[in-house]
Amino acid sequence: MKIGKASVPRSAICTSNEHHIVVRGRDLCDDLIGRIGFGDYFYFLLTGRQADAATSAILNATLVAIAEHGMVPSVQAARMTLAAAPDAMQGAVAAGILGCGSVILGASESAGRLFLQIEQQSRQNGGDLPAAAHEALAGLRAQRLPIPGYGHPQHKSRDPRVERLFEVSRESGGGQRFVQIAEAVEAAIPDIMKRELKLNVSAAIPAVLLGVDFPVNALKGVPMLARTASLIAHMNEELDQPAGFALSYQAAREYEYTGKVPAGFREGPE
Repeated sequence: MKIGKASVPRSAICTSNEHHIVVRGRDLCDDLIGRIGFGDYFYFLLTGRQADAATSAILNATLVAIAEHGMVPSVQAARMTLAAAPDAMQGAVAAGILGCGSVILGASESAGRLFLQIEQQSRQNGGDLPAAAHEALAGLRAQRLPIPGYGHPQHKSRDPRVERLFEVSRESGGGQRFVQIAEAVEAAIPDIMKRELKLNVSAAIPAVLLGVDFPVNALKGVPMLARTASLIAHMNEELDQPAGFALSYQAAREYEYTGKVPAGFREGPE
């Protein structure tokens, strides 16, 4: 990704003077505080545009869908960090967010870019969407890459959040083109990969958001923002009902050393 060589820092997001704070051309106090929900404000910060009804409904639905998922690794990392430093909630939340990658929370962006690639290929081949999906998946298989947003360790017959997000998209009037692409990929997987992998929430999120022109470069930010809210909830619970050290004790109990030892060394108490 090209960052650029600008010598003067510039931003169109915010400025202020003694009496006013301006965000994307609007007065923060007069126009925004108490007049806009946080999900819509997030979209406004990103794009400078006011979310229409469809965008608002879909974006807020995706944030709710992905915020909480139990004791996943990022939550465990955050809880153990807070257990070690209970005065630094910001560090614990940061520890959880640092776990956002290609396996946890990062697949939405990758799936979105895959869908855009398929859309472009479909336009080039006369609108044959199944063929474009097959070609994209064949490319992933040739490179031995996973299919982002498909398959789930628990939800084998489609993640239940998928259909609900698709319903919200349809009911609110969001564009359905990328939903169609997401389902075309699901339909093509058995032919290319020789096994079934069903849509999960990380593919549903870009499928519905791209349908309302959400910026692809910010797709990863949706699960990050949502999970931040969940992490704060877990940190609040951790302070009242500690689990961080219990998680650490469980890991220590299951720990197996597989390296070499010096002569005469014996594990456990002497």
